[in-house]
Parts: sequence; structure tokens; C-alpha cells
Amino acid sequence: MGNLPTEVALARAQELGLNLVEVNPMAKPPVCKIMDYGKFKYEEKKRTNEAKKKQVVVKVKEIKLRPKTEDHDYETKVRHVREFLEEGNKAKITIMFRGREITHREIGTRVLDDVVQDLKDVAVVEQTPRLEGKQMFMILGPNSKVAQRARDAQRLALAAAEKEKAQRDGTDGRPPSAEKPEDKPAVEVAPPPAAAAVAEAPKA
Repeated sequence: MGNLPTEVALARAQELGLNLVEVNPMAKPPVCKIMDYGKFKYEEKKRTNEAKKKQVVVKVKEIKLRPKTEDHDYETKVRHVREFLEEGNKAKITIMFRGREITHREIGTRVLDDVVQDLKDVAVVEQTPRLEGKQMFMILGPNSKVAQRARDAQRLALAAAEKEKAQRDGTDGRPPSAEKPEDKPAVEVAPPPAAAAVAEAPKA
């Protein structure tokens, strides 16, 4: 729009039933834009929600085993690790040594190798076994196929939750009526929105 005196820019905003919004107060001269600020904020919130749908929160769960863990207990814990990995999370597998067991580290290494073998269809080793004090541990993560499946499932769940919330609120994804331009003041100055396209504002 170019440089306009402040009063001209305000008058133009009033004529259009829009707002004159300062988007970069640090610029010389400051940068403003004539816009529907309520609509902009609604769309910004919508973009933020869309970005959240693409984010997947990854948790790390620790599973503790002993060098001589009973078969039944071992199978139960490995099953839990599998379920956790299939949800797109990671698992820390820890072998706890007691007393003189630490002198037989190879037993702990074999247990970890068994875990990797039993989960090879869903897991990859993200951190190889290492010993700290009397504990040996490794980190497993879901393989690429399992991770993608988990991300898709979580995004679908988030999208369904957003849709249900919109229907419950009676908005169906539309801006609330309270944000219609005619219900807002003719001129409104707001903090700078991050993604707004801008027009240079006036020199006083």
C-alpha cells in the first residue's frame, strides 16, 4: 500500500470496516496492515491446531530385567515393550545386577540380545548396550514402518477430537459470530502477529 499518514490509514480501515494493526513497531517507519484482526487471529489459531496435529509426543518407558528373570516375567515385559513401541514410543531396557552378578556381564548382554531378537519386527536399537555402575541398559525405538503407523493413528485421533469439539461448540470449524467485523471496533491496534503480510505504515 506504500507510506500513508496515520489518519489516512485509519480512515481507510474505517471505510473498509477493518482494523489498522501494527505488525512491526520496531521498524522505521513502523509497519502496519489493514486487516480483519478477529479473522486473522481465528486463522492463526487454526494453523496452530493443524501444526499440533502433525506433532507426535514420544515417551520413553523403562523396563527393568534381571540377569536371571523368569521366563514368564520376561515374556510379559517384552510384550509390554512391544505395545509401547507400536504406539510410537521408545523403551529403555535395563538389566539390574546385584552383588557378584556384575562379574557376569555377559549374561546381561545375552538378555538384551534376546530382547532385540524378540522385537526385531517392530524395533531398532537406538543406543547400544552400555554399563553404568551395576546397571546395563539400551534404548529401543520403533522402526520406520511402525513409527509412521503410530504417527498416522495419532493424527487421525487428534483430527477426530478437534472435529468433535467443533461440533460440540457449534462452530463446525467456522469463526465464532462474535468475531464478525461489524461487531468489532473500527480501529484496533494489536501486538505484532508473526505471519502477517505487511504494508508499510505511515510516517507521522
